[in-house]
Amino acid sequence: MPAPHRPIVPETHFARFENWLAMEGEAERERLVERRQVQSSADAEAGGETLLDMVVASHASGLGGRYLVTFRKRRTRDRLPWHRFKVGSPVMLSPRDAGRPLPGIVSSRRNDSLEIAVDHWPEGDRFRIDMTPDEVTRKRQLSAMQEAAIATGRHGQLRDLLLYHRAPTFRPQPALERPKRLNESQWQAVQFSMSANDLAVIHGPPGTGKTTTVVEVIRQAIAAGERVLACAPSNTAVDNLLEKLVESGVDGVRLGHPARVLKGVRSHTLDARVQHHPAQGVIADMLREADQLEQRSSRYTRVRPPRGHKSRQRQEARALRRQARTMERKAVADVLSGAQAICATVSFDFGLLEGERFDLLVIDEACQSVEPGCWVPLRFARRLVLAGDHCQLPPAILSQAAAREGFGVSLMERLVDALGPSITSQLTVQYRMHQQIMEFSSDAFYDGKLTAHCSVADHRLPDLPSVDGGAVDDRPVLFLDTAGVGWEEELEPGGLSRLNPGEGRLVLDQVTTLCDAGVHPRDIAVIAPYAAQVRWLRHHAEQEQLEVDTVDGFQGREKEAVVISTVRSNRDGEIGFLADERRMNVALTRAKRKLIVIGDSATLGTSDFFQKLLAWFDSIGAYRSAWEIGLDD
Repeated sequence: MPAPHRPIVPETHFARFENWLAMEGEAERERLVERRQVQSSADAEAGGETLLDMVVASHASGLGGRYLVTFRKRRTRDRLPWHRFKVGSPVMLSPRDAGRPLPGIVSSRRNDSLEIAVDHWPEGDRFRIDMTPDEVTRKRQLSAMQEAAIATGRHGQLRDLLLYHRAPTFRPQPALERPKRLNESQWQAVQFSMSANDLAVIHGPPGTGKTTTVVEVIRQAIAAGERVLACAPSNTAVDNLLEKLVESGVDGVRLGHPARVLKGVRSHTLDARVQHHPAQGVIADMLREADQLEQRSSRYTRVRPPRGHKSRQRQEARALRRQARTMERKAVADVLSGAQAICATVSFDFGLLEGERFDLLVIDEACQSVEPGCWVPLRFARRLVLAGDHCQLPPAILSQAAAREGFGVSLMERLVDALGPSITSQLTVQYRMHQQIMEFSSDAFYDGKLTAHCSVADHRLPDLPSVDGGAVDDRPVLFLDTAGVGWEEELEPGGLSRLNPGEGRLVLDQVTTLCDAGVHPRDIAVIAPYAAQVRWLRHHAEQEQLEVDTVDGFQGREKEAVVISTVRSNRDGEIGFLADERRMNVALTRAKRKLIVIGDSATLGTSDFFQKLLAWFDSIGAYRSAWEIGLDD
């Protein structure tokens, strides 16, 4: 990446991203072809982006006349295999009888089922469900960068600032009334963001209330008479932000396909708001009358109608539809103009907002978005606030070649690296973890600046009313070392991922011990870096409500107790992508009261980062050899 403050040539910068977008698109297409060529269930489902032998379990009507169809496994009804499908994921439904594939969007997910929104009823009895490449989003990002490259006015000024041709400026911090719910660092971040003329960054380490802070920035902007566009890279992140905005009294409207929106906030979607507009009754009547006219114009009658009668009926129907669409556009404009904040994913089709301008664009979870995504809404903004944590996982990139060249560096990370404290306000009080669980990450990633709020600093598992304190080790951190036990990792058949069954059994033993002590399975997470280990653990776990997932799946989440399976154990000391320190930062900061890490110190210790982590475990008395607890294998 460029040296700090060295101006970047727009054409060069955007051409580089255009190339990376093309590489990412090609990688997705190649993966789709590979998946379609695999027929056996075990191999096809191994990557988590395909589900086979799915059947319709139930259905309901969705907004806009869509079907919301729930799919389950035909035989195994208790739990789906591990998969990457999320709310908003575009999918393709392929019937077993080679009928026509049907596109859809995941609208809800449970352990045992997926709900998918489709425009037409899926014909068939058994289905294959595949995630599909999102070419539309890439084209939108490419178009946004092309527009930014030649932009003038405020759009051009922001482009120049983000490419280091201009320096960000600030005005004196405004006199604002501080809400009691905000701590000092959160309030400083709000004031700092409100004083920015162009750009501000809110750096929110794990558990520090970043979204709470972002919501207050939006509230203060609205109170100052500003229009706000609030975005995030994923549908889930947008919905979480909208939920908190609504709780704080902000009238937010959610743009996007209703199927991509969590049920709890669907009443705030543009579709739902338009349905309750005063003109909606008239619009519905006009469309109904247009349907009746078209039906009569095509109906056979014994008595021959007057010449031109059916043609006039069709013309009248078309006129009614045009008038209804005009009224509908007016209703949409009314809803949008009346909203205090507009919320959408960063790469949404913002055609509805064409010509609109917003005083403030906020992008939450900004480090989870590739940079081209952030350029899509930027053209509507006067100033920009980015919020996130570049010390956690970067955007998910499929093309490893593009990632190595720099595609995985988010806009926020690039700006923080280049401009540092001059644009950044860091949150320092976390409300999730026992202070000991927090300690290593604070020192390793956040310059030791994190402190634990008094409400969580000393909380432990025995403080939970259901937990028998005498039946559980009350130390907040525990490392179980499997070195010398002989549990070497295995390569999954097909060479796609790695697993360690021996370590997996120890992981599940620890889960059983926690449950026997009174910790509810829903309050426990098991995290593994490899999909094969996740699948093995899910298959062998006895607790139905136990959550088992990859590190990526738990970013932004928290549980009372977390057990981490590091998997790698080999004679060569290879740790693969465990070497990504940010991945471990995420895993280590999900637990509130109890963190258990299981791994082979001989393998992990070949990494400088893990050497420091292992030394820290030892320094706090958290180290324990797996031999000490008695091994069945």
